[in-house]
Formats: sequence, structure tokens, C-alpha cells
Amino acid sequence: MDGIELEINAAESLAITGTSGSGKTTLLGILAGLDLPTAGSVHLAGHEITAMDEERRALVRGRHVGFVFQTFQLLSSLTALENVMLPAELRGDAAPSRSALDLLRQVGLGERTGHYPRQLSGGEQQRVAIARAFASRPTVLFADEPTGNLDTSTGGRVIELLFDLNAAFATTLVLVTHDERLAVRCRRTAQLEAGRLVA
Repeated sequence: MDGIELEINAAESLAITGTSGSGKTTLLGILAGLDLPTAGSVHLAGHEITAMDEERRALVRGRHVGFVFQTFQLLSSLTALENVMLPAELRGDAAPSRSALDLLRQVGLGERTGHYPRQLSGGEQQRVAIARAFASRPTVLFADEPTGNLDTSTGGRVIELLFDLNAAFATTLVLVTHDERLAVRCRRTAQLEAGRLVA
């Protein structure tokens, strides 16, 4: 990363685009506090996360951040319902199963709650991952190539779902994507080349 200045407003959607190796995933990791920049600062939900140790950054992420990955990152030993319940359980919410079930119904998987990841298609697994991300009621949702492992039709449904939930929860959405259909749905696009912001 080199001299990047970027401000993302609450409830805004931003697509980070660029060729492979341009630094998209690195920038996402820095914005989310998973990685630290060698210089500069990152402020997330009113917290300067670059001034914190990993434990405090993890607490901020737990309160404010949701993630969706290209590879789904579901826990194979948990059912769809249990995967979605996990953030609420970790937060100590009352009745986490009720809100998890509501989210699974919103993503069209109300009949698949007892299925394990291996029993679900790629598109279904990604919908579970999206439901899990929104279960933490994040201030910001970071998504790294959320349609990358999906066919065109399934990817299209996942895009609609992301933006429907984004609107419903007023969550800030930051996406790394090669998918032009996904990028054009975002309010803004940040294009990277060799670690520099070019557009």
C-alpha cells in the first residue's frame, strides 16, 4: 500500500477492484484491523485500531465487523443454524437461535437449518456465511470475492441478497471483487494498481 487515503461513510457501499496482486485483499485486511500498515492510521467505527494491540483490535472487530469470504469459512462440525448462531452466542445474546433462524429464512434457507456445510451447495453455503455475517449486527461488513466460487446465476442471487440485507441493516459494505455486476451495484469504487489508489 502506498499513500492511500480513503474515507468510507456509514451505510455506504464500496467496491475495491483491481488486477490480481494489486493489493485488494491486503487493503481489506488493513481496513478490518486484521493486518497493520507500516505507516498511517486506520479508524473504524470511531476507534483508531492502528493504535491498539491485537486483543483490543479483536474486541472492536467482534463488536463492529462482519466477514464474508470466497471460501465460505463455515465450521464443518456445526449445522447451518449453529454456524449462524455462533456470533450471537459469543456476544452473549438471549435467544440466539431465534434471530439465527430469522436470518436463515431471509436468505431462503429456512428448510435447511439442520444441514451441515457438506450437505449444502456452494451457493447455499455462501448464503449461510452471509446470514452469519449479519448475525453479528456489524457496523461494517467486509466481503472478499463473495461470488468468486459461484456460477453466474448463483452469484447473481448472492449479490441481490447482500444488497437486500445491507439495506435492511444499514450496514457499511466494503467488497473486494472482480465481479463487475457486484462492483456496479456499489455506491463507489476504489481501483487499485500495485498498491496505489488510481481511481
